[in-house]
Amino acid sequence: MSKILIVNGTQPYEFAPGQLNASLVERARNTLAAMGHDVRVTTVADGYDANAEVDAHLWADTVIMQFPVNWMGVPWIFKKYIDEVYTTGMDGRLCAGDGRTTDAPKVNYGTGGTLNGKKYMLSVTFNAPKEAFDDESEPFFAGASVDDLLAPMHLNAKFFAMQPLTTFAAFDVMKNPEIEADFARFDAHLKTTFAEVEHVPA
Repeated sequence: MSKILIVNGTQPYEFAPGQLNASLVERARNTLAAMGHDVRVTTVADGYDANAEVDAHLWADTVIMQFPVNWMGVPWIFKKYIDEVYTTGMDGRLCAGDGRTTDAPKVNYGTGGTLNGKKYMLSVTFNAPKEAFDDESEPFFAGASVDDLLAPMHLNAKFFAMQPLTTFAAFDVMKNPEIEADFARFDAHLKTTFAEVEHVPA
C-alpha cells in the first residue's frame, strides 16, 4: 500500500497535556498499519532532526498533520517545526525556489514545489463547537469553515505542490467532549480516505 508520515504537532500544557491528539495519532498508526500501509510517526515535542524530517516527507506518499488548534493556528512548537524543517527543505528537496524566475519576477509565486503527487491530511482538535463554523449567524467565524481557518496550513502544503485530502476535526473537546464518537468518526474517516490512496512511485 502507501507510505504515511504522521506528525504530532501538539504542545503539551498542564491543562491540556495532549492525550487526545496522542490517542488520535495511535489510532491512525494502528488503523493504517492494519490496512497494510507503512507508517512512521514524528512527535514534535520529543525532538526531531530537520534533515531527517525532510527525508521523511520525501519518503512519504501522504503526510498527516495532527494538532490542536491553539489561538486560531498551530501550536508554537509545531510552527517551529514548520519553520525549521520546511526552510531546510528549500534546498530543492521540498521546493526549487518559490516558482518565480528572473525573467518574470512578478508571477507564479508559490509554484516551485517538488512534492507533486504527494498528499496531506489535516487532523485537528478544537475547543470550539462544530456549530461555530459554516454559519453566518455565528458572530465569531461569521460563516467561515474549518478549512478557511486553516488556510495557512493548506497554503504551506500547496507551496510544496502537495494535494489535500479531506480534513478531520474533533470539536468542543474540552467543555463538551464526545471522545468515543470522535474516535469512531476518525476511524471511518481514515478507512474511507486511505482505502483510495495509491503508492507514489519513487
